[in-house]
Amino acid sequence: MPSTDDELRKALKAFKKRLKLMRLDDDSKLGHSPLSGTGKVQVVSIQPPAGFGREIWEELVDKGFLRRDGVGLYELVEGK
Repeated sequence: MPSTDDELRKALKAFKKRLKLMRLDDDSKLGHSPLSGTGKVQVVSIQPPAGFGREIWEELVDKGFLRRDGVGLYELVEGK
C-alpha cells in the first residue's frame, strides 16, 4: 500500500534533519584542521530515523529523493 504524501514529506524532513545533525556533529570533532592534512570528510549517507517503516524509505528511493548506499544506509539526492 503506497504511503500518503504527508507521511513521505514528514519522513524526508526527518531524514534531512538527522543528516544535518550528523554533519554538524562530524564537523565539530577534533582533527579537522587545515594544517592536519586529513582534509574535511563530510557525512554522505546515514541510517534513516526510527519511527518510519522500511517501506517509506524504499518509496522515497523509488521516487528519486533518496539513494541506497549500502545495507540500511541512505543518501540524499541533491537537487530534489
